[in-house]
This record gives sequence, structure tokens and C-alpha cells, in this order.
Amino acid sequence: MLSKVLSHKVNKILIHLFNIAIIIVSIQSDRQFSPKRYSNLYGDENILNLSNILETKFGILNLLEKGQHYLNQEIPDMTPEYEDVYDFVVIGAGTAGATIAARLSEIPQVKILLIEAGSNENILMDIPLAVPLLQLSNDINWKYRTKPSNRYCLGMDNNSCNWPRGKVMGGSSVLNYMIATRGGAEDYDRWAEMGNEGWAYKDILKYFKKLETIDIPELQSDIIYHGTKGPVHISYPSFHTPLAEAFLKAGKELKYPLVDYNGKDMIGFSYLQCTIMNGTRMSSNKAYLYPIHNRKNLHVTRHSMVRKVLIDRRTNRAIGVEFIKYGRVISVLASKEVILCAGAIGSPQLLMLSGIGPAEHLTKLGIDVIRNAPVGENLMDHVLYSGLTWIINASISIKMHDMLNPVHPYLADFLTKKTGPFTIPGAAEALAFINTKDLKKRTGLPDIELVFIGTGFKGDLIIPIVMGLNTQMKQIWNKYLYKYGWTLMPMLLRPKSRGRIRLLANDVNVKPEIVPNYFDDMEDVKTMIAGIKAAIKIGQTKAMQMFDSQLSNDTIPGCENYNYDSFAYWDCMIRTVISTSFHYSGTCKMGSKKDPTAVVDPKLKVIDIQGLRVADASIMPDIVSGHPNIPVYMIAEKLADMIKEEWG
Repeated sequence: MLSKVLSHKVNKILIHLFNIAIIIVSIQSDRQFSPKRYSNLYGDENILNLSNILETKFGILNLLEKGQHYLNQEIPDMTPEYEDVYDFVVIGAGTAGATIAARLSEIPQVKILLIEAGSNENILMDIPLAVPLLQLSNDINWKYRTKPSNRYCLGMDNNSCNWPRGKVMGGSSVLNYMIATRGGAEDYDRWAEMGNEGWAYKDILKYFKKLETIDIPELQSDIIYHGTKGPVHISYPSFHTPLAEAFLKAGKELKYPLVDYNGKDMIGFSYLQCTIMNGTRMSSNKAYLYPIHNRKNLHVTRHSMVRKVLIDRRTNRAIGVEFIKYGRVISVLASKEVILCAGAIGSPQLLMLSGIGPAEHLTKLGIDVIRNAPVGENLMDHVLYSGLTWIINASISIKMHDMLNPVHPYLADFLTKKTGPFTIPGAAEALAFINTKDLKKRTGLPDIELVFIGTGFKGDLIIPIVMGLNTQMKQIWNKYLYKYGWTLMPMLLRPKSRGRIRLLANDVNVKPEIVPNYFDDMEDVKTMIAGIKAAIKIGQTKAMQMFDSQLSNDTIPGCENYNYDSFAYWDCMIRTVISTSFHYSGTCKMGSKKDPTAVVDPKLKVIDIQGLRVADASIMPDIVSGHPNIPVYMIAEKLADMIKEEWG
């Protein structure tokens, strides 16, 4: 019954999108899509064809059929009875939770319950280009917001940044940009130096290889760094815009190598390695849970909101979990362990609601303190500067009204062949890792990542809404609505600033207070400005000037009184037009038991609490120099092995 309802829902959405596309054709074809003026992504002047509409229609029907097949691959939903006993209870079916539950279920005699607050994936979530649209959804996005600040997020509604998080089977691996990076070896060696034995790069490389099937032909022979038999498929998107090709040429022009940034050295330019298989998203749900949907010892309960971990005060042992499903309060028991995989926001929230956290804070909220611990501290994120868009003189970048227009072949190509620009994750196509302290250095850790986007953020219909820009900022960006362009986003990789997460109430339904403290340390400001200047130099290369790329210089409200290109000018700009990269981490810090800032030990056990572990990005003592989705898979794979070893 549920599958029929979901299939009907997807059907209605697809028909609605198709109708929108037809309206776009009728309204804008005369002005925007004349064949004589249109120089398109495929380099063919004659691709405007009514037959594309028919292919699109047939493609939608095929997509619906495939969507039903996907629903059949989901592990059936079940509702435990009160005080049902499992060996392991895993909270959160995101990147880590899906991985751990699947790996533990490899032992037939072990019984696992996986608890997820959200619903199933559907086929629309697997379209790489659709990432921004997914983040608008109330159904699959927790839609957190940061506490208003007068020091950052100044261009956003109420001076508050949107912080998306996945609320769905697969978690944030369903909402993210699918960018597959590991960070550098030095990141993990630093973890080990901080007292985390077993987490040096030499110790965890095998888990990166275990989780991976590398589908990039030229990298498959590199068996030192890459795996070929893992659940998570990694590939290049099947299509690149001419702008992305030019971006790599710009790197060569600046004497940077083209690199496999998940191999020996990170610094250089590359197309994105992505968690994409056959042109569609590879979430943790598809990678780990679909293949075992008939496995009897793994139970999944969806639409289940965990309220707290149950802890026996006499023994300081986690004995189970209390959650709400459809208004009914249910407690389940764990005979071995509870494993918390709710992410860097959800995991500290649940620990604090369960009595583990800063004692004074919990006491004020009427929560009985079981252990005084620095839960919620050490919050880190990779902040992005979003204000660098270049306008070009040819219509060869990605514009949503082009993509959805069924007279063009783009939608039809994706629906029927899984090719074309719809395989590009949110229009993100390439990246560069650089060291702004020494731009000639080609080894070691970078401090800035430059993310190349094959569309102009300024002039995009969806991005300003996703970012939460205020009315003034939207008006400035809307000037470029019918302009083509590209964007380069400097991302601060190794922030020195630290934020925190606190509860606002003794209630899981009240979202916690999130204070990221972006740019609290002035060293972060200096590094970000250096990243901006490096990005501007890329825009000045011969490769990018082939398209007459012009940087859109818009001085924004609040920054008018500073001289352009001065330190004060860029300091103002980056505090105004920033975005999270969704890389929240560090709030349940891993460290030795002697470390007063640590919440979990190197076995990921909550210190001084028996039978309770945390496994997600919250355990990172330092954020890695890259996108943390693949490192979270690694953390989960390693934990599963540690649990198997410990329990025999």
C-alpha cells in the first residue's frame, strides 16, 4: 500500500515538472530559445527538436517504472513491540548508520534494529543535477538554521544561515553534492598524534579501499589507493560543460598538475570524483541496504523519532532507546550496544537529552546529568564564499530553464540514456586544491578548495532560496537572471574557528541552537581572502578568457564604504555572502580518555558509559581537508570491524 502511495506521489511530481517545462517552452521560446541564436552545451545548432518532447514523455514513464523497482529494493518497514530486544540498535540510517547496520547484519546470529526518522528514497532524489531542489523539501531535510549573528550570515534572512541535513533513508548522502574526497594522509596522521591510536592514514587506508568501487578507468590500476569491489561506486559525471574543460586548462596554465586527489597528492586540479553510478546518485541506502533488503536479521523502522538513549544509572550502561512512531512511544532494548549515527547535530542533541553533556547546561533544562562531558563543543564546518560569478558571452553554462525545456535533448537524454548535463551533481563539475601559504607547493595539505560550478550562482532561480538570501541580496543577484556564467567557490578547508551546539529545551522536537562562529579566528579570514584572490587569477587566465569571462563585481549592502579589493572589503564580503558546505563535524570529539575535550575514545565508545558508541562526522577531532561523506563511510566501516572483533 505504501509503495503505491509513494509511486503515485512521484508520478504527480513528474507530471507537474513536465507541465512546467511545456509552459517554459510556450512563454520563452520566442525570446530565449531561437535556434539561430542558441549556441548550446552540445555544440550543435540544430538540437531544438519536437521529437525531444516525445522522448522526454517516454523517459518519464520509464522513470516511474524504475521508481517502483527502487521501492521494491527497500527493506520493509516494521514497528517493534514495546521492549523488543535486539543485539544492536543503530540510530540514524544515514551514511554511517546504513553502513554499520549492513556490515553487522553479515553475522547471521546477530539481530539489528535500524531507526530512521525519515522515509524512503525515491527516484527523483537520484537525479544529480536536482540537488538544490532536494534541499527545498520539508519532507527529507531537517532544515536547521544557525543562531542569528552580527558577524557572519549577514546577507541571509534574519542573519541566519540555512544548514540542510538529510531526513531520509541514506541521510545526507541523499541531499549532498556527491563529491567524493578523502582528505589528506596528514589529516589522519594528525588524529593519531592527538591520541587516537589506530586512526593514522596507514591504518584506515584499507577502509577507504574496502568501501569503494572506482569506476574511473584510468584509476582502476592504482590498487595502492583504490578499491574495485566495494559497495560505493565512484565515477566522473558522464558530461562536462566546455567551461569545466577550460577550468582544467586554466590549472595547467597556472602550472598545476591534474591530480587524483584521492591518491598520493591532493594539490592540483581535477574533475569531480562523485558517488554516482550509471549517471545516478549512489546513496548509502542504495550502496549498503538495497543489496540486502531480504536479510532477515536486519529490521528497519522508519518515521521513528528517537527521544533519548535509555541508560541504567546503577551501571552507567546504555540499555536501549526510546522513540516515537505515529504518536506511539516505543522503547526497545539493546543486549550489546546502542550505536548513535545521527550526525554532528543529531548525535550531540540526543546525548544531551540522554543526560550526557555539559552539566550546568543540562541542569538548567531539568535534565538529570549522567555524565558531565563537552558534548556539542568543537563544532567545525567548511564555509564557502558564494559571491564569485563570472558572466560569459555564450550560452554554454547550465541554466535551469534550458535544462527543463523538453524541446532541448537534455532531459530526454537523462531519462532515456542517463547521459548529459543532468548527470552533473548540482552543476558542480571540478575542483582545485591549493595551498595559499605557498602557491608553488604541490605536496602536503591544501588550505583552500576551489569548487567549480558550471552555472552562475548569481542569476540562478533556486540557489538564493536554498542559501536563504535576504530580499536585498536576491534583488542584486536577480540582475543576472538571463545571463550565462560560471561560479568558483573558495572553501576554507582547515578552519581554526570553533562553534558549538546547545539544547534550547528538554524536547527532541525543539531544534538545537547552532552557533558556528564562522571567522571567529582572523587567520580564517586571511586564508579565505587568499582563496578569493587565487580564484580571481583563474578567471584571468587565457583559458577562461576564451569565453570573455567577466567577474560580476557587486558591492553589497554594508560593504559600500570599503575600498574595492582591500582587506576590509573582502572581510565584509565573506561575512555577508557565505554558505555552509554541509560539513558539520567535531561535536562528539574522539580522543584519549585523558583528554578533557573528548567525548568518545578511539574505539568510538562514549567515555565512562558502557554499551554506547557514536559513529559519524561528530567524532572527528579535526575536520578533514575535503568533503567528509567518504570519510564517514570509512569511520563506519572501521567501527563495524572493531565491533565484530570485540564481540567475536
